[in-house]
Amino acid sequence: MSANSDKTSGLNSNVPEGPLTEKWDEYKAHMKLVNPANKRKYNVIVVGTGLAGASAAASLAELGYNVKSFCTHDSARRAHSIAAQGGINAGKAYQNDGDSIWRLFYDTIKGGDYRAREANVYRLAQNSVNIIDQCVANGVPFAREYSGELANRSFGGAQVSRTFYARGQTGQQLLLGAYSQLMKEVDKGKVTLFPYRELLDVVMVDSKARGIITRHLHTGEIERHAADLVILCTGGYSRVYYLSTSAMNSNTTAIWRAHKKGALFGNPCYVQIHPTCIPVSGDHQAKLTLMSESLRNDGRVWVPKKKEDCKKDPKTIAEEDRDYFLERKYPSFGNLVPRDVASRNGKEVCDEGRGVGETGLSVYLDFATAIKRDGESVVREKYGNLFDMYHEITNENPYHTPMRIYPAVHYTMGGLWVDYNLMTSIQGLFCAGEANFSDHGANRLGASALMQGLSDGYFVLPYTVTNYLGTHSQELLKKVETSHPEFEKAENDVRTEIKRLITVGKTGKRTPSEIHRDLGNVMWEYVGMARSEQGLKTAIEKIKLLQMDFDENMLVNDDQNLSCTLETAGRLGDFLGLGALMARDALARAESCGGHFRVESQQDGEAKRDDEHFSYAAAWEYKGKGAEPVVHKEQLVFENVQPSVRSYK
Repeated sequence: MSANSDKTSGLNSNVPEGPLTEKWDEYKAHMKLVNPANKRKYNVIVVGTGLAGASAAASLAELGYNVKSFCTHDSARRAHSIAAQGGINAGKAYQNDGDSIWRLFYDTIKGGDYRAREANVYRLAQNSVNIIDQCVANGVPFAREYSGELANRSFGGAQVSRTFYARGQTGQQLLLGAYSQLMKEVDKGKVTLFPYRELLDVVMVDSKARGIITRHLHTGEIERHAADLVILCTGGYSRVYYLSTSAMNSNTTAIWRAHKKGALFGNPCYVQIHPTCIPVSGDHQAKLTLMSESLRNDGRVWVPKKKEDCKKDPKTIAEEDRDYFLERKYPSFGNLVPRDVASRNGKEVCDEGRGVGETGLSVYLDFATAIKRDGESVVREKYGNLFDMYHEITNENPYHTPMRIYPAVHYTMGGLWVDYNLMTSIQGLFCAGEANFSDHGANRLGASALMQGLSDGYFVLPYTVTNYLGTHSQELLKKVETSHPEFEKAENDVRTEIKRLITVGKTGKRTPSEIHRDLGNVMWEYVGMARSEQGLKTAIEKIKLLQMDFDENMLVNDDQNLSCTLETAGRLGDFLGLGALMARDALARAESCGGHFRVESQQDGEAKRDDEHFSYAAAWEYKGKGAEPVVHKEQLVFENVQPSVRSYK
């Protein structure tokens, strides 16, 4: 039995036995292998072309497997990973400041408020040092010191500088590096790209994932694709809130459809609110713009001490009349506290009536001290493109006037439950990157998303996929064709749902976007930054009413082939199911931890964790539309770190 198996829940994390620092090496030393000639006989589907998807597809193809790569865009390089700005963590200790693999592991476990699996997090820290070398070899233009050494900067939740960056375009540069490796394999014929495709179902044969059903977003054509295993790398689900920092095209459909087929959903209520977002400007918005956390290295967060000063020009407010509240409350970390802490404190001062801007829902991020200390040219070199972006959106010059920021929904730590192999509870269905319930527990530290995506794709899946294929070789070498009855059934189910949406849509009155906005308001109000028992119960009831609207009163264009409202409607249906599950998961977790803050569970304004009753990962099982889902609990075992009060003071 593995170290983290749980007989009572039926979950087995398949963590290898042995010391934490040796688990991954032991795994690789004893894994099942596939010889090079046989690798050409296996077919792998990878859905998503972000950092996790592109690196996984490229790496598996380079090993010799035949890969089909799917994305909703016209090009693989348009994946949302491109939007990440600030950097990628790695425990390489270039600064000689006390960093190490162990320190990165510890900070990540602590940052996640002791709600992540030790073994996965330690493997992530181990792999981090190789990721940087891999990306440099791919041509990623990381910032460098004058000496030629790669530069580092600090991010929240750490007292060392371990974040590698390419100005404010780190995600873009990393994705272009992975994309170049992907396209090399496309050119060799080992990867076949399928753009404009959306996954609508996972096909199961003999209890194993053996293919997918997709819809071509331009032609409406329903397609069948068979393989020996499926990997989902489709990103997070923060668009359930309608307004978030995720792209309009981001959705939960792939993982939610897999969940409905039997894949357990892990910790759905764990959502990250990012503190450094350009504030909402009006109802016309469908997306929010994020300003990188790296700005908090040099920007100082403050609000006026007196409410009557909030509408004044910030440059006229004397230093003694400013409240640098993060520096005041958390002197050890200051402005670089983790995102959940910074977000809650930002909302708190606004709730007190000390917020700034027209709406009173923002705080200042001020660079005057850094400009005075280092000069504008140095600040411009570090953050120039971010400052330009802020200026374009707000028409304010952040070199002369403090930026205004407010928390916004950003990242989701929940996702499909996976074991140590990154395999879901469905045999042959793997999940990587933000789409899985991840290595981040209840809160992700900044610059760790890019690290996880590339770790999963470049350094974990090539081993665990090979181990799976080697273990089930006799069965999987008997190929399943798309003519199999299970493909026929899955396609019919997809067509039936599309037909239902079109039928309802002929008489409906409300567009999918209108219902989605209402869902987002419910989620933000009751399942957002602060959650209460009564509020969560209210959310569940309100989502039921929105589900009725969706089922009976939704307006959909009846052109099955070209209707954008049809794909929007399908995604909305999945968001409604997910939103209800998020509220239910949050209601069941009657503690505060990381990004999950229950108002009934706090002490001196800080999150109060309950390790006695909630030291587990929740893995929810779908039981059908309208039926109560069932929760399985993976008890979290801490053998190497001792959970303690998470203090950044």
